[in-house]
Amino acid sequence: MPNRKFTKALSSAVARLVRPLVRILLRNGVPYGVFEDIARWVYADVALREFGIAGRKQSVSRAAVITGLSRKEITRLQELGAPYDDAAEERYNRAARVISGWVRDVRFADRQGNPADLPLSGEGATFEGLVKEFSRDVPARAMLDELVRVGTVERLDDDRIRLRSRAYLPQTDDIARLEILGTDVRLLIATIDHNLRHTADERLFQRKVAYDNLPEDILPQFRALSAARAQALLEEMDRYLAGHDRDANPSASGTGRKNAGVGIYYFEEDYDASSEEDLK
Repeated sequence: MPNRKFTKALSSAVARLVRPLVRILLRNGVPYGVFEDIARWVYADVALREFGIAGRKQSVSRAAVITGLSRKEITRLQELGAPYDDAAEERYNRAARVISGWVRDVRFADRQGNPADLPLSGEGATFEGLVKEFSRDVPARAMLDELVRVGTVERLDDDRIRLRSRAYLPQTDDIARLEILGTDVRLLIATIDHNLRHTADERLFQRKVAYDNLPEDILPQFRALSAARAQALLEEMDRYLAGHDRDANPSASGTGRKNAGVGIYYFEEDYDASSEEDLK
């Protein structure tokens, strides 16, 4: 059992973690009861899937013991469908691959090396060819509708398609932006979880740079600097990974199947000493 000091530190960390999440929930009219139902389902699912005893089939009784939920509740939760949408994550991944291919593949670039305006179909580099190359079985028109819907591309007067953003970051669709919450934040927390459980030589890269007494005047320049440097790094990492990904490069060799990548985020907020004191 964790000691009292450890439990307090963990509780403090979780309170900080869920504060922005609760802010999103309340802003979108989601009451506590809905959050509680989701938390119950996830507690039961994680206990059943990941906290069994080696060599034994996980039981409802053991899941009840480690979660504090009753066996009846565990059984009820098992019968419910997952509260999240796997199709949403797949849609996000497919759209991101198309945008990534458009940015890095010279076949879809103009003479200056930037993503070219593409005709939907025809000879040479086309949007249909781009989607077929990087999203396989998704119809080009369905992908176009999705990217137009979220504001990532636009159709020009001559019917060519122009890339408006070098990343799949929906500008106009709240639901699509919320899908990113479930994808990107999950990966960051999974990295932190890995690092908490492993020794220094096995930990994954996890760093940030931050100062808490900055004049707001310098922030526009810092936003621009960090965005430009971060985008350049991500595009470099994308080129490397695409060369080894068997969907993007069918000739890539190797065994197993892993999901790996690098995420970068910018943060900025007013300094509030009282919110830190409240959690001590």
